[in-house]
Amino acid sequence: MVMIEVVQGDITRLRVDAIVNAANGSLMGGGGVDGAIHRAAGPRLAEAGAAVAPCAPGDAKATPAFDLQPRIGHVIHTVGPVWNGGGHSEPDVLASCYRRCLEVADELGVKSVAFPAISTGVYGFPAARAARIAAATLGSASTRVERITLVAFGEESYDLLTAAVSPAEPG
Repeated sequence: MVMIEVVQGDITRLRVDAIVNAANGSLMGGGGVDGAIHRAAGPRLAEAGAAVAPCAPGDAKATPAFDLQPRIGHVIHTVGPVWNGGGHSEPDVLASCYRRCLEVADELGVKSVAFPAISTGVYGFPAARAARIAAATLGSASTRVERITLVAFGEESYDLLTAAVSPAEPG
């Protein structure tokens, strides 16, 4: 069974085999976590992303991690859904992002993967709902990955992810 942990911090500084990038379809960089990963990995990441793009919402594609330090082997790019009220399959697409990333991780043979809170920034997915989808999808996935780290940028995201991963026991 996979171990899931929650940390608050910078996803580009973790000691893992692969990090997940909440990307746009071009895989060439953007804002938020996508921009931070591209800045840390250097310009070759955008070139590698362009070579495997486009990436559809709910899918995932891998590139080398280039200049990320500490040394990370791979960046797994996934395109989350833009929130349009929840009636356009957004929860299913978000769950697919997490599943596809683990499938790609298994293809790469990695044992540890770090995920950001996909789609909760400029894409507007409600953070509490996204945290529950992430925890449920990752917790029930069949994978050879041994350690999943959910990385929160801020305290609110950390609290939501922690609650989703470790729900309170009924009193």
